Amino acid sequence: MKLKKCGMGVSLWAALVGCGGNIAIANSTTEPAAAPAKLAFNWTSSPQLIAPQPVPNQTIYGVKDPSIVYANGKYHVFITTAGSAGWGLGYTSFDKWSDAPAAKIVPLDKSPMGPGYRAAPQVFYFAPQKTWYLVYQGADPLYSTSKDIGDPLSWSAPKKFFPVEPDIVKAPLGVGWLDFWVICDDKKCYMFGTDDNGRLLRSETELSQFPNGFRNTVAVMNEKKEDVFEASNTYKIANTNTYITLVEAISPKGRYFRIWKSDSLDGKWEPFSSAPMNAFATSDNVGQIWSEGISHGELVRTNTDQTMTIDPCRPLEYLFQGNDPAVRVDDYIKIPYRLGVITAKGENPVSALCR
Repeated sequence: MKLKKCGMGVSLWAALVGCGGNIAIANSTTEPAAAPAKLAFNWTSSPQLIAPQPVPNQTIYGVKDPSIVYANGKYHVFITTAGSAGWGLGYTSFDKWSDAPAAKIVPLDKSPMGPGYRAAPQVFYFAPQKTWYLVYQGADPLYSTSKDIGDPLSWSAPKKFFPVEPDIVKAPLGVGWLDFWVICDDKKCYMFGTDDNGRLLRSETELSQFPNGFRNTVAVMNEKKEDVFEASNTYKIANTNTYITLVEAISPKGRYFRIWKSDSLDGKWEPFSSAPMNAFATSDNVGQIWSEGISHGELVRTNTDQTMTIDPCRPLEYLFQGNDPAVRVDDYIKIPYRLGVITAKGENPVSALCR
């Protein structure tokens, strides 16, 4: 989630790529090697499902950056709210997708988490502690905890993962970091993040130490900034030794996601689609799309824990943020993001791993 203010009269495309047209975006002519399986992804989109709701004393322009988990018979969705008072977090829940438009969005600033700059949430159940974690973006990667995911007022006050920002994030090596994502195997927990400048970063700690002890922050991808931009999300594929990671990229047609695979969370990431730029979801492969591209989102999991496991035998569903391509804005925060779901159709590189 890029948080920059733009000057007046900036086009939506300029706002999407980083404000004021200051980031030069070019068509990439380099295509990664195709995945071994000659398969690509195709999707169909729902209508818009989650939209801003009125709140006192401010205008909410968009809802974005969704994190979703299915637990206790409900979908639980955590979002960024973009409004005239700034960036915050919200929560909504519903039994089925058709109930989502009417489901109430509860601001989380009334919980012990409190007000302030909060964005880009990720939610999961950390089984070793029998505790829910909400990871999110402040000036640093932050987290809050709860014993009841269904109670939006139960989240604890924010805590930092890192006492000091890693050197690789600081200038001149880096330009900051954002959009944090935690996933664990049976020994370690890893935090991934992006920097809007072509790098995917990874930190690690022992499973027994989580949420403390994160260290060894390194770049595991380093490409053009428009090709590895932000909003990474990483998963384990059930009953396999395969992990996938998705990272948002930018093209002249809008934002889209690319996909890589690895046999371990500390291993090498390789393209995992035969489509150009190892595409996962784009405006070109999503039917009934209402948005300019596919932006920050998360796969729907029936597994809730820190392993972030997805079932390749179920049709993939991806909750994403999208925007009306006809709308022009004068500030990034005003982009009218809404949330919808895309559902995979036909065989794809993930479903091919169903056993």
